This record gives sequence, C-alpha cells and structure tokens, in this order.
Amino acid sequence: MKFSDISKPSSDLLGNDYCSNVTLKAKGLSAGPVKVSIETERSAAGTLSSKVGTKFAYAGLSFDKLDAKADGTSVLETSLVPCPGCKMTFKANKGADLGLEYTAGKMTTTGSLDVLNMSKFSTSACIGVSPAINLGGDLSYNLSGDKAGLSSYNVGASYATGPVYASVTSSNKFGQFNVGVLYTVNKDLSLASSTTHSSSKACDVAAIGGSYSGLGSVGTIKAKVGSNGVTSACLVKEIAPKVSLTASGSISGTDTSTFKYGLGIAM
Repeated sequence: MKFSDISKPSSDLLGNDYCSNVTLKAKGLSAGPVKVSIETERSAAGTLSSKVGTKFAYAGLSFDKLDAKADGTSVLETSLVPCPGCKMTFKANKGADLGLEYTAGKMTTTGSLDVLNMSKFSTSACIGVSPAINLGGDLSYNLSGDKAGLSSYNVGASYATGPVYASVTSSNKFGQFNVGVLYTVNKDLSLASSTTHSSSKACDVAAIGGSYSGLGSVGTIKAKVGSNGVTSACLVKEIAPKVSLTASGSISGTDTSTFKYGLGIAM
C-alpha cells in the first residue's frame, strides 16, 4: 500500500461516482495492441468537448495514458519496471514529474521530482507493521525560489478489523488531523464518514454517506451529506452488458435553485 492510499476505502465511497456534468465515455476500443478511449463532455452552455486517449506498451515501456484534449493540451503518463518491485514513472501535463515506486516486503516507498522546473521533490513511505495496521508518512521539499526548504510533512495510520476500516492522517504540518471510517454492514450496505480535527475546530464532519446495492436490477444507490449543508445522491446501474449509467444530483439545504445534476454513460 502507498501512503497516498491509506485513506482510500472511505474516501472512495464518499467521493466516487458523484458528478455534476454530462459525459459519454467509450472505453476498451482496440486497434491491435493499442487501447483507445473517447470521452465527450457537455458544458452548461450546451457545447461539446472531447478528448481522445490511448494506452499501449512497447519494448517494456508502458504508455499508461496518452490523451489529446479539445483545448489543444495533452497528457502523457509512462511507466517502466526495471526490476521486480521497482517502477519508474514519468507524468507530463502542465508540468513534468519523474517518479519512482519501490516495494520490498510490506513496505512501499515513492519519490517524485519536478524535472521541468527543478522546483520540488516529494517522497513517501508506508509499511504494514501487522496484517491490520499500516503506518506511513510523506514530505515535500522546495528546491528553489523564496520558499526553498521543507514545504510539507505529514504522517498517517490505518487499522482494519472485521468490517471496520479506519484511518487517520495529518495535514498542514500537523495543524489538522483527518479521520476516515468505513463500515461494511453486509455485502450490500456500506457506511463511511470523514471528519477533520484542528485547534480551531475540535471536530468538523466533512461528510457522512453510504452505499446500498441490495435492490437487484435497480443498481447501486449512494448518498452523502456534507458539513457545508449539501446533500448528494447518485445511482449507478448497468443498463446493458458493459454499459453503465451514473445519475447524480445535489442540493444545498432546501434551496431548489442550488440543485445540480450529472449524468454519465460509460461503455
């Protein structure tokens, strides 16, 4: 497990599938060994914009993402495994980052260097000290400019037992602690919460939500309530083999003018 994934179970349930835009995704298209995807999004003004992506491998080098967007920008992500347990990555979007991931036993370490501006270096480590407990931390160091020096450092831990998965991570140089909890009631129902704790506010419930998939052909229903008063819900349903529909909506309090909706089809 990487340190960035230490809170993933609860954050995924509270964050994934909720949307406020209209999209159509066609994935898994093949041109020989090359996988092609097309994603089209409709803006609030009714205009359509698309991006075309591909992924493939050649001579041991994996092109994990190669996207061309409608605004003329592009995204490139590649990876290379020079030896077992070690993966080198390169990611180029607005910047360019060279990364390294190394796993040995129950410990995973990562490193990332901004090779475009040579301005920042980041690293993290996470170790499983027992089957139920993971401990880790990360830090970032600015290499240039007026803010050169250690820019951030945080630690975290996770604990899993039976149906409960709990995590705690620090942020803002230990100025805030974030607690995530996932409780799997049964195979159909899961509940999650996310809270933040700091000296200015002892407890702030960022979000509480759940997921239920026990209605058969209806699909999976998810809902959550945030501390900002926004209530969100979504439905994820397979409407045909390998074709899924996601319908989402949110509203702030009881003010119907704040209602937003999203609709996505992926195939």
